[in-house]
Amino acid sequence: MVNSISKIVQGLIAEDLSLQDALQRDYGNYSAIARLLLPKVKEILGQDVKLESIITSVKRAKTNYKPLRGKITKVVAGSVINIRTDMAKVSVEKTKENLEKIRKTLAGFSGEFFQVIEGISAITLVFDQKLFDKIYSMFREKDVLDKKQNLATIIIRSPDEIIRTPGCVLTFYNTVSRRHINIEETMSCFTDTIIVLGMEDVSKAFTALTDLIAEARKHR
Repeated sequence: MVNSISKIVQGLIAEDLSLQDALQRDYGNYSAIARLLLPKVKEILGQDVKLESIITSVKRAKTNYKPLRGKITKVVAGSVINIRTDMAKVSVEKTKENLEKIRKTLAGFSGEFFQVIEGISAITLVFDQKLFDKIYSMFREKDVLDKKQNLATIIIRSPDEIIRTPGCVLTFYNTVSRRHINIEETMSCFTDTIIVLGMEDVSKAFTALTDLIAEARKHR
């Protein structure tokens, strides 16, 4: 029974990079992680399980877990950062009319920084702030879900290995989030990881990411 619990906990942690990171960096509370995993362990076993057994298994998982740290370190070490300030975003409802407007707009702003994030029910445009009035006026007021100026983008360009190495992007996100910085939007394009955040946070985020890359370069 104990071995079964340990295997299940090990498997659940192996599927969750955020838990792996929490355990490896010692900021994860064993009891809190165990409470998080308890319902799933019960479901898999089909019977009641004591929290203490899960806590013990989480501690063992930390000892036994061997992350892909080497591969991640290599990718992070080979990454470079670029920053674009004075950015803005507009989010609109995803309708046929708005999609057509955006397609026509893309052709007209081919030389500008212009990113489109398309979801199921909404589309977000991220672009140079000087274009804000022109972009915003394209849409009907009722179609605009959100708008914001005074943003910045951090563009992390990584080696090609990033597309085959799980956990790299999460490493960048965790580094920013630990500084209590809100990520407004994020996207990826081949080897580029793009993070959109407030201008007031760009300095802290840049410092955190450059420190991460510098540390990785010491251990690659």
